Amino acid sequence: MSANQSFSPSAAKTSGDPTPRTSCSRRGALLLPFVLALAAAGCGDAPEDPAPAVAHRREIETWRAERTAGLTAEDGWLSVVELAWLERGDNPVGSEPDAVVVLPADKAPTEVGVFSVADGEVSFRAAPGVTGVEVVSGGEPGPVAPGRELALAADAEGEPTVLGLAGLRFYVIDRAGRLGVRVKDADSPARRGFVGIDYFPVDLAWRVEARFEPHDEPKTIPVPNVIGTVSDEPSPGVAVFRLDGATYRLDAIGEPADGELFFVFGDATNGQTTYGGGRFLYAPVPDDEGRMVLDFNRAYNPPCAFTAFATCPLPPRGNDLEVAVEAGERAYHGPGGHA
Repeated sequence: MSANQSFSPSAAKTSGDPTPRTSCSRRGALLLPFVLALAAAGCGDAPEDPAPAVAHRREIETWRAERTAGLTAEDGWLSVVELAWLERGDNPVGSEPDAVVVLPADKAPTEVGVFSVADGEVSFRAAPGVTGVEVVSGGEPGPVAPGRELALAADAEGEPTVLGLAGLRFYVIDRAGRLGVRVKDADSPARRGFVGIDYFPVDLAWRVEARFEPHDEPKTIPVPNVIGTVSDEPSPGVAVFRLDGATYRLDAIGEPADGELFFVFGDATNGQTTYGGGRFLYAPVPDDEGRMVLDFNRAYNPPCAFTAFATCPLPPRGNDLEVAVEAGERAYHGPGGHA
């Protein structure tokens, strides 16, 4: 199958019917065992049970609602308004356009203070007369007195020290030793102008059984990102599955967390109907026999699809699928969106 071919699990559907159809074909083999209740005599004239499809649709609709709630939260990705990279020494912050970290002029004075970088550590010092800066989380809550040198924890260390000013939130990020400040504003144009997420139709045929092949020894894989750097990330193993008669493999990234594995993948829809930098997918960890499920209806856009101020990973080598995965989230075309 070429990169421009599209796997269409919905091709066998009757128009307007949400229940997947099947025959004893190879495409039917993609469906999980509970998808269709087949008669004991075989699949010739077996009746279909719509209940699994209805339950699956409700599950995906619940997941979509939770996803949208997180994205549009006051501190969600739509609230990000700035990402500034810090240099060694003092980095001014304020609404002054020449500042290193530029804050919205309607929320901040021209000079708020400085972020100081020394020996890989970052501290903040409020400018004389500026009394509105406070520690919101990740440290002892309370106001930051002018002139006080406050050591800041970056996000790579766990919970970062989050500072607040007039509804703004800002904190230090660490990307392989590259230090920056990310700023969030609940009143951002992207959040106010959110137009909703567009999805491919929910389709049980994109809920695919996979076989998990763990690596024999601990392994890391190089994972590129949108800011041009590459990080070596742990990979516990590979998910192997079939689509329309072809076998595909996806490397999981990071250690299993909360009973899930994380995948960053690309496919033939990228840059066409989906975000050009690939999509993300979480899947439950495999069972004791290595069986797992990849539900591509849950494939979702990385933050970079919604804001220019994120540092998203890109699909690692081998995770670009030569098939059009027409499931999950489509490209976002609202304010701040990137195709």
